[in-house]
Amino acid sequence: MNTNGQRRSSGAGRAVALVLGLAVLAACGTVTPAATVPAGTDGIAAVNARGGDLPAEGTPRSGGTLVMGTDREAIGFDPTVQNTNQAAMAVYDSLLKLDENGEPQPYMAESMQTIDGGLTWRMGLRDGVLFSDGTPLDAQAVITNVQRHIDKASSPGHLYAQRIASMRAVDPRTVEFTLTQPFGSFPSVFALNFTAGNLGAIVSPAALERYGDEIARNPVGAGPFVLTDWVRDSRMVLTRNPNYWQQGMPYLDALEFRPLPDTETRYASIENGDVDLIFGGYHTELLRGMQNPNLTVYYGPGNGAEYVYFNHQRAPFDDRRMREAVVRGINLDALAATQFRGQMARASNWFGADSGYSTPEAEAAWPSYDPERARALVQEYVASGGSATVQYKTTNAPNRVQFAEFLQAQMAEIGITLQPQFFDLAQYSSSVVQSHDFQIAGWVGGPTDVPYPGVVNLMHTGGNANYGGYSNPEVDTLLDQAAATTDEAERTRLYQRVGLLSNQDIPVAYYSRGYLSTVAKPEVKGVVRYLTRDMFFATTWLDR
Repeated sequence: MNTNGQRRSSGAGRAVALVLGLAVLAACGTVTPAATVPAGTDGIAAVNARGGDLPAEGTPRSGGTLVMGTDREAIGFDPTVQNTNQAAMAVYDSLLKLDENGEPQPYMAESMQTIDGGLTWRMGLRDGVLFSDGTPLDAQAVITNVQRHIDKASSPGHLYAQRIASMRAVDPRTVEFTLTQPFGSFPSVFALNFTAGNLGAIVSPAALERYGDEIARNPVGAGPFVLTDWVRDSRMVLTRNPNYWQQGMPYLDALEFRPLPDTETRYASIENGDVDLIFGGYHTELLRGMQNPNLTVYYGPGNGAEYVYFNHQRAPFDDRRMREAVVRGINLDALAATQFRGQMARASNWFGADSGYSTPEAEAAWPSYDPERARALVQEYVASGGSATVQYKTTNAPNRVQFAEFLQAQMAEIGITLQPQFFDLAQYSSSVVQSHDFQIAGWVGGPTDVPYPGVVNLMHTGGNANYGGYSNPEVDTLLDQAAATTDEAERTRLYQRVGLLSNQDIPVAYYSRGYLSTVAKPEVKGVVRYLTRDMFFATTWLDR
């Protein structure tokens, strides 16, 4: 059985044993030929979802600096502070790493096993792994780092770290975790992307003692690169870690990250050669990249979606009638034609259509486009004393501005007066969405590599991405049971029920799958990535 519980258990009464093996996996994804999507079709295919075909790319060359454009400035490198930081995994690596099937596999840890159905887990660490300051990555270092997530309620990893009842170092290379209850998905939380609160991103305890909360600007990890220069809002430079645990890696001398929050500027920078690679946040970069034969695109739709957040704690969207009205008032045909160049992968559920967790019943429960019904719902709400004038907050990226204008016109047709407000991405993430300071707000919530913890973060009461405050006790119970079980058939049944109930509740307004992508020059080789865009840079090299 795999660590993420994605396959069926061999028997309910049988002890579960999981050993991840001793060899480091290359973790290269299967390459899909470049997607060819005819004009007017309704969807974009996966292409190089997990990275390149490393063996086919030839013998890596050493040297050079990879220059990259990011869609925002990072907040910092503290794993217990939620933010998107594309450089973080270059500094830290991860104890476990998701493979092309979304299953956690060995990386800095060499094994993870349970003998009692997921209540107690033992992690074996690889011998000789050092932090860049020369201190060892040992059992106590893991315990120190995980404890920080337990102690800090605001940590993105707190949701799953708080399931740990106790930890102990069996020996310098073995950590034992005793949980409060069985948790079949526990290994996956040591292999997540950085934003989701990866418990496997380990900071040197010596550096934590030295820098305290300033570790955010002074990170010390065991990854392939070391932070050497950071001029905020200008550039960040990382250089090769001489103590890196994988012999002969990394191949590059350095990485340079440049924050380019404007979507048009970011894409222009890859086309004109100012940077070697960009992290795309929207459909715009992905589609243009796919249409450019001089660029290589990496993308997989996964689970999750682009959607509009409703604030369930504020009028008018604490009333289901108004949430349904918004969904029924959005003409997806017009949206695809005007905002997605006719090529939009539609979404009417958090789970991807090919995930096995989406069902016809859940799809049928999602409100279809019906402007007459939407107008009637709005009129009914206003007649009961409510206001149909609402503020819509989003970023100032050109495509988000265009979407806001489209949504404003659509809502006007059903009697909702939408008042758009625009913010730069960093301010929007922290001061608007994460602060719950909105009535209705736009968001990109996908793709994600595995259901857990993304669906929990969005839909569970108190989830760290549940910014709209959605709450359904039955959904909470189903999500908890799905995380606990080691039986994939049972997990599938539970997630299917979550999909149905949440679609009936309308927690958010889905409209499209997410389009997080990586777009690179063809000379960028050895790309290993998650669907969330997080990269593992040890294998990356430049063919020039």
